[in-house]
Amino acid sequence: MEKIYTIPVNEAYESQCDCPLCALRQKAENDYLEYYLGPSLMEPDTRVITNKTGFCPDHMGKLNKREAKRLGLGLMLHTHLKDFDEDISKEIKAAAPGKAGLIKGRTTDYKAKLNAIADKIDGRVKLCPICDKINYTMDRYLEVISYLYAKDPAFREKFKRTHCLPHTAMLLRTAAGKMSQNEASDLVADIADNNSKAFEGLIADVEWFTLKFDYRNTDKPWGNSKNAIQRSMRFLSSDRSDFDETGKK
Repeated sequence: MEKIYTIPVNEAYESQCDCPLCALRQKAENDYLEYYLGPSLMEPDTRVITNKTGFCPDHMGKLNKREAKRLGLGLMLHTHLKDFDEDISKEIKAAAPGKAGLIKGRTTDYKAKLNAIADKIDGRVKLCPICDKINYTMDRYLEVISYLYAKDPAFREKFKRTHCLPHTAMLLRTAAGKMSQNEASDLVADIADNNSKAFEGLIADVEWFTLKFDYRNTDKPWGNSKNAIQRSMRFLSSDRSDFDETGKK
């Protein structure tokens, strides 16, 4: 296994984060956001890609939040807009159907043409090199996790952690695709045990959070329930930085 992947996996599982895979994903995302706003934006190969793909709405917003580097984002958007315009604007104009009964010989396949252009726009808007790189990196991390779990007894102990549900699904697919039956049996048992405890704790904490709104419980301690809503959102939808401790997004 490549050391470059093994080290961050071990570090994530040794940290105090809610979900080690969330921590790995967040670091990868931050690295790629910086990459596309750094010197790479002037590299011809990078600009060929970003001219065609742009970025998904989520990563467009995150790039925009890096205010100190908005010039780079502006340069990429300028050439991306030009590429998009050249790709679809003429097609849209050419696909405009003639008004019924006014133009002889007008084709009647305009619906298919309009749907095809709409599909083309949807397809391009969804393209994102940052998403592609994150997905590739996470696949490599999952390979490392399956390898370490099978070969390293110390890592098995580190693995006994709660994972958010989206990353639980990834781990289950990894177990199905890359592990022997015995290895998968042990890994799934660890996941089931730790996530069952997570469900139990969150259910109790969220219930107490709601009960605290009863005037009879006003003076009773919050316990672990004060941020139960935010912890539940992170568990259900992954540890996203846009859920703060107040619940605002």
